[in-house]
Amino acid sequence: MSFVGLQDNLRKELRKRIDAGELTGMELARRTGFTQAHISNFLNKKRGLKLSALDRMVKAIGLTLYDLLNPHEVAKVAAVSTRSGAGKGEEEYDAGSEVIVNEEVKELLKFRRSFLQRLRADLAAVPKTQGPGVRGQGSAVSRKEWTRFVLIKVDQKEGLSMWPRVGPGATLLIDRHYNSLRPYHKGERNLYAVRKGDGCTVKYLELRSPEVSGAPGGLLVLRPHNPDYPVEVLPIEEGQTYADLIIGRVAHVSVET
Repeated sequence: MSFVGLQDNLRKELRKRIDAGELTGMELARRTGFTQAHISNFLNKKRGLKLSALDRMVKAIGLTLYDLLNPHEVAKVAAVSTRSGAGKGEEEYDAGSEVIVNEEVKELLKFRRSFLQRLRADLAAVPKTQGPGVRGQGSAVSRKEWTRFVLIKVDQKEGLSMWPRVGPGATLLIDRHYNSLRPYHKGERNLYAVRKGDGCTVKYLELRSPEVSGAPGGLLVLRPHNPDYPVEVLPIEEGQTYADLIIGRVAHVSVET
C-alpha cells in the first residue's frame, strides 16, 4: 500500500469516529498537538501529513500504521511485533502497553491472513459499576483499540515452568483481544500471558472469588505446566478485574530448531 493510501484510510477511520460521536476535531487536536485548522485541512484532503505526523495521529486514536493496511497487504506481512517476555531488559518493552509504535517494533513475522482472521476474540465484559465511558485496561471499550497481536520470547525460567508445552526460547503469538477466562477449545485450558511486576509471565489461570479466597478483590491463580514449579497467586486490587491482569491468550507457539 502507498503512503497516500495510508492517509486515505486514516481519513476514513477519523471520519467514522467523528460521525459516530466518538471523537471531535477539537479532541483530536488536543491529543495530537496539531491545530484544529490543520486537522480540518487533512480531513478535507487540502493537505497531507508527514510520516512523523501520521505516526502521531494514529497513536492518538489508539491505532498503528499496520491497522491502516489493506487486508491484502496484511496477508503478506502480519502486523505482529516482537516484545519482551518475562522480565524486561533496558531495551525491551512492556507487552501489556496498549499501542505499539514503530520505534518499539523489533521484528515482523509473516502469518497467513486466513490464520489470523480465524482467531476468535473474546473480550471480558465491562463491570456494570464502570459504565461505558470508563477506559480501564480490562474494559472491552479500550481493549478493542489495542494493537491486537504481539510476540514474546520465553526466557529460560518461564520455559522450564511450562515444559513441555512451551520451552525456553519459544516465540509466542499473543492475542490481546482475548482476555476472558472462557476456554478457546472445549475441554482444554487456555495459556495466557499475564502481567507480573514490570514484565509478564506465561501460565494457566484460575479465578478465586473474594468469598472463596478471602481477598477483597479475589485472586488470580497462576499454574505452571511443570509440576516441579510452584503455583503463584496475584491479588486483584480494588477497582481492577482479573481481565486487567491478562495481557492476552497464547494463540500460537513457535520453536526454532
